[in-house]
Amino acid sequence: MTNKANITVDCAGASRHAVNPFLFGHFVEDIRDHMEAMLAFPLKDMDFESESETKREISGSWQAYTNGRNTKYALEAPAPKHSGRAQRIRLLSDDEAYAGIAQKTALQGPADYKVKVVARASIELKRLVVEAVDRHTEETLGSVVIELDSHNWREYEADLAVSRACADAELRVYIPGDHPRWSDHVSTGMLWLDHVSLLAADNIALVKREVVDMTRELNAGMMRLAGNYISAYHWEHGVGPVLERPVMYNEAWGGWTSKYFGTDEFIAFCRELQVEPLICVNDGSGTPEEAAAWIEYCNGAADTPMGALRAANGYPEPYGVKYWEIGNEVWGGWQVGTCSAEEFAARTVSFAQAMKAADPSIVLLACGHYDQAWNKPVLEQAGELIDYLTLHIYHGYGPFGMNRSTPSDDRYKAIAAYPEFTRHYLRETTDSIKANPKHAHVKIAITEYNTMYYPNTIRKGLPNEHTLGAAVANAANLNEMLRSSDMVHIGSFSDLVNGWLGGCIRVGDYYADQYCGKESGWSNRPLDVYGTPTYEVMKLYANRDLKHMLPVQADCATFAVPALKETPVELNGLPELDIAAGVNGAGDTVTVFIVNRGLNEVNAVLDLADFEAAGEMVLYEITGEGYDEINSVFEPENIMSKSRTVQTAEWKQGVPLRPSSIYAAVFQGKV
Repeated sequence: MTNKANITVDCAGASRHAVNPFLFGHFVEDIRDHMEAMLAFPLKDMDFESESETKREISGSWQAYTNGRNTKYALEAPAPKHSGRAQRIRLLSDDEAYAGIAQKTALQGPADYKVKVVARASIELKRLVVEAVDRHTEETLGSVVIELDSHNWREYEADLAVSRACADAELRVYIPGDHPRWSDHVSTGMLWLDHVSLLAADNIALVKREVVDMTRELNAGMMRLAGNYISAYHWEHGVGPVLERPVMYNEAWGGWTSKYFGTDEFIAFCRELQVEPLICVNDGSGTPEEAAAWIEYCNGAADTPMGALRAANGYPEPYGVKYWEIGNEVWGGWQVGTCSAEEFAARTVSFAQAMKAADPSIVLLACGHYDQAWNKPVLEQAGELIDYLTLHIYHGYGPFGMNRSTPSDDRYKAIAAYPEFTRHYLRETTDSIKANPKHAHVKIAITEYNTMYYPNTIRKGLPNEHTLGAAVANAANLNEMLRSSDMVHIGSFSDLVNGWLGGCIRVGDYYADQYCGKESGWSNRPLDVYGTPTYEVMKLYANRDLKHMLPVQADCATFAVPALKETPVELNGLPELDIAAGVNGAGDTVTVFIVNRGLNEVNAVLDLADFEAAGEMVLYEITGEGYDEINSVFEPENIMSKSRTVQTAEWKQGVPLRPSSIYAAVFQGKV
């Protein structure tokens, strides 16, 4: 069945406001495996921070590597100024054994890695081997010998060339069995390891090169550093010499906060991508003074106390971080420092005053909510001090009373209704902002958004939020953000890499909850990096030349969502086509985003009123065989954005638009 649609774009009615490129921003958070997947370190527990998981006292992901019957293992206090623990290994000369530790990992190849080891050893131990092997064949993939020359703590560095990629490798760090003989007594045969790491030599700002390359293509505009963990995060623990930074427990998500990706590394990442950083401060367990010090660290001259600290850490020039956010989901019971709206409003005042005193030029965002009972007190008390109110808009089964037993078409329609909910929340929030002249200047920042299918903690099999259907929903939601871009200036898609909902960039064959019960490497492709269908959407939208929005009128078929409980928006008569259109600054390129949310093909007739288009145009398409189609390590390019040339005149007869698909029609010409 093919439906018909007529679309008219008023090319003479360009909006007075300009679309902010920050609308297509992204979001990094220390959540579950986000940092592990993003950073270019293949090993875990590099500082022996985790408790032993075996009968032997060996940290976390490490295991014993020895053929010595009497080899002993223990965890001790770390080296001075370091954090985590030190791994002690004692081997007996009479055993004539090798002894050390090993960790299962996946390695690229042929590739070069930088080895860093912090160690001390008994004086008779002369050599330490760092070796990569294939766990199944015992083939040596790479090996380097480190000469141990100190009984005291020392940092050793070496290069390790890995001959080929191996999805199931093992990194071994050990004293070889052909060591010189000694008389066994209390002070002999002991090796202490305080840190062991591999870093891919082709890393960019400590991030996997493939991740940086894919993120660069997203043309993000802005990158946000925030999330639930930030309300228990103390920034000063994440600056300075990396090995001297303390190990911090991730109070929001469990495990360890990554001390390898602090403020300086985040700024380096943003500068590599040429995007604007947005930093959320800790208002949950932190103080206004701490937030102000963070701003001074980033923006203060080298003769200020915190600017001097930044300079001492190797960064003499101020970073000039302009955008700062106060509070992340403070209204949520899961948040450290959660409180009432009135309490948060008072907190915002104290934070804003201290932060502005540190740098009057900064732009301030404050935690908002789609519930106006929260927004109104915040605006009333703190509205004059802030520039943006934030919203987090996730869309899933919850509002509809649906679950996995609900027919799949109904579930798809519910997710495709995403923009209706966003529109409702934006209108209510805008009304709250405009209700009083003292805070009518405030704009909106949607600092987290994504589709989220419930129940999200027990899902198995297909990762629904990464389907083509989810991409359709996220594209339609972007259309609504564009239509509301007079008020919405900032958007942050959640997440960038793996993490909770899996990220629009996927690293490996495992994350969070996607494949419950499976370990990384189950597919034999734990190193693959690829984009989800929504990655294709974000890349498509952010790379169009869009400056001003254009009015659109459309006559098309409709659909209804059979919700099982009352919803805040009307779910009957929803247009199958969700459309947004814009023009570039020169006025010679019109882009029309068309999302076919329906289950049928649509023959779309398109008229560009008051625009003289060239004879040919480019049509971008993101489509598949069904809304449950995904990209995976097995088919990473199953859903991709493809383009083709179409004769402009064809639009007068109608161009077929596939069901559950996303289009960007780009016309050259003049008004």
